[in-house]
Amino acid sequence: MKINKLYIRILTVMTLLSATALEAEADGRKLSYNDNRRFDYFFLEAVNQQAAGNMSAAFDLFTHALEIKPDAPEVYFNLAGYYVTLRNDSLSKANFEKAAELAPKNTTYIEHLGQFYINAKDYKNAIKAYEKLYALQHDNPNVITILLQLYGTQNDYSRMIDMLDRLETVQGSSDRISMTKLQVYEQQGKKKEQEDLLKGMVAKYPNDPSYVVMFCNWLINNGRTKEAGKRLQQVLKENPTDVGARLTMLDFYSATGKKEKEKDLAEQLMTEKDVPSKTKLALLRQTIIDYDKTDSTAVERLFDKILATPQKDGDMYMMKAAYMALHKQPTEAIDTVYQQALKVEPDNSRARLLLLQDIWPTKNYDRVIEVAHPGQEYNPDDMAFYYFEGLAHYMKKDNDKTLETFKKAVEQINKDSDPDIVTDLYSVMGDIYHAKGQDSLAFQSYEKSLQWKPDNVGALNNYAYYLSEKNEDLEKAEQMSRKTIDAQPKNSTFLDTYAWILFQQGKYADAKTYIDQAIENDSTLGDVVLEHAGDIYYMSGEKEKALDYWTKAAERGEGSGLLSKKIKLKMIVTK
Repeated sequence: MKINKLYIRILTVMTLLSATALEAEADGRKLSYNDNRRFDYFFLEAVNQQAAGNMSAAFDLFTHALEIKPDAPEVYFNLAGYYVTLRNDSLSKANFEKAAELAPKNTTYIEHLGQFYINAKDYKNAIKAYEKLYALQHDNPNVITILLQLYGTQNDYSRMIDMLDRLETVQGSSDRISMTKLQVYEQQGKKKEQEDLLKGMVAKYPNDPSYVVMFCNWLINNGRTKEAGKRLQQVLKENPTDVGARLTMLDFYSATGKKEKEKDLAEQLMTEKDVPSKTKLALLRQTIIDYDKTDSTAVERLFDKILATPQKDGDMYMMKAAYMALHKQPTEAIDTVYQQALKVEPDNSRARLLLLQDIWPTKNYDRVIEVAHPGQEYNPDDMAFYYFEGLAHYMKKDNDKTLETFKKAVEQINKDSDPDIVTDLYSVMGDIYHAKGQDSLAFQSYEKSLQWKPDNVGALNNYAYYLSEKNEDLEKAEQMSRKTIDAQPKNSTFLDTYAWILFQQGKYADAKTYIDQAIENDSTLGDVVLEHAGDIYYMSGEKEKALDYWTKAAERGEGSGLLSKKIKLKMIVTK
């Protein structure tokens, strides 16, 4: 059966109107029959306009309805929502308050008023609103929980305890409520209440040693170590492998100055397979701090002892590698630890990336590929592994493999991707497409590279230069090239590109200025730059100097292919 949504909305509004009319009658504010009909019409139409998104029309209709019935809480409530949308806090507040005042038993109005106060950080008034709400909804745990939080903002610990008592009445006792009470008692400095509460939890759960351990922690923190020791010994007699009890025993040994026992127990916990990894790492961090003060070599022996037992993950290996790096141990030794971490946990992306970063400077690109490729299988969303493998293929001059790998990488791009990686991916793809003679795809790749990082000077330079080679869009090429020399004014490659673009535009004098700077900043320039210099000098009228540059270019390479003709004819040739 098809449901008429407008019919349902009308029923909802009419129900609200009926309830409001009853409230009005009770307060002696009864309207005439005709005025009630007029009010109902304008109010309902205002709701319809509001639902349709016609906020201006809805506002006018609400205002007119209010003229008919100035004490209509539903109108004030809707107007408050309108002003919230406009971010007019003062009028929102006034209308929410008026609606709640006119309908003191309407829980929706009171709750929205309370939320408004909370958003405005007016916690005192929020408390008043929610206390009124609680008076109407004694069995609503959400209301009590919000009151608990509100009293917390005022550091009103007594009222917080009252709220927790209310929660227990509604929901029954629970560990969460008890632990919150314990924290509040601690803030109040009420030791007896804390102790009574903990004893009560121990008595309630006699077969759960964790509550005894919790109580022992409290005893130790409050200087009652003798009592704590007796209770802990009893727990460990019945549960000798209980990790929580043994961790608390560490605190007991520390508090009573029994350092050797503390050290032995800590090492024992760190070498047991059933102790959680996070617990082991926390213990090891503290142990490292203590050992480093006396004997740093003891730390390595401890690592060896811990790692002699099977590991569930690579965390302990990673901590060992970090410790070795801190103490400037050889990179090869650290990398061995990363490899051990990967054997245990192949999807440990951090270990793999750190290993790759160490391998890259060695220029062992086959090894980079060997390590990076599995990372794509274990962490397919991490572009770094495609990036490393692709660059390794690129350094091996295998453009097809590079392109294949980078195409996989760009499929993983999302809004959270690293701009530095993405821009380099597209920039290198642009270089490869150009080398393949696919300039349309090359230029598309450069555009994408610059979308991610507009100041990528490598992409800017190559894009500009390849445009100038085709004698296309020279104005855009000049603007891009200009950015590169602004960023790196002594970079001879960038200066040469800019000079060549100016040459293509017929700006020979300016081109000569920048090609001179390129030569001045790098005396080892290759044949292409020197040939450019010759062409620029030739068109500037200095033909002998041009021939000299062409000759030097021929000594360093083949140049453009027309270089030998230029030297032979002593003039620029285009074919």
